[in-house]
Amino acid sequence: QVQLVESGGGLVQPGGSLRLSCAHSRNILNIYVMGWYRQAPGKQREVVAVIEPGSGTSAKYADSVKGRFTISTDYTGITQYLQMDNLKPEDTAIYYCYVDAYTRANGRHDHWGQGTQVTVSS
Repeated sequence: QVQLVESGGGLVQPGGSLRLSCAHSRNILNIYVMGWYRQAPGKQREVVAVIEPGSGTSAKYADSVKGRFTISTDYTGITQYLQMDNLKPEDTAIYYCYVDAYTRANGRHDHWGQGTQVTVSS
């Protein structure tokens, strides 16, 4: 069973920064796509940033976060991050990490983290 464990959310003032982390379980053998999504109250879940590891292509970002958010991984690829700078009140949402990944037991599937609350308020 794949587990994605998120951390790093919290309350921050406008203009501040947060870094979200998402640790992947060790049974993941290959990741095709990894990303971050968010869902604000009363709204649908939306993509924030996605990347295809090993593809050589650049990460893609929602227009609303371009230049402020950065998706990355550690050198092992086991933990993914979302660095969020110059946060705005409209960034307030529950943030979810996501992977499209392969495991020996279950093949290729989508997997989601449990979500972490980010609140931007003065």
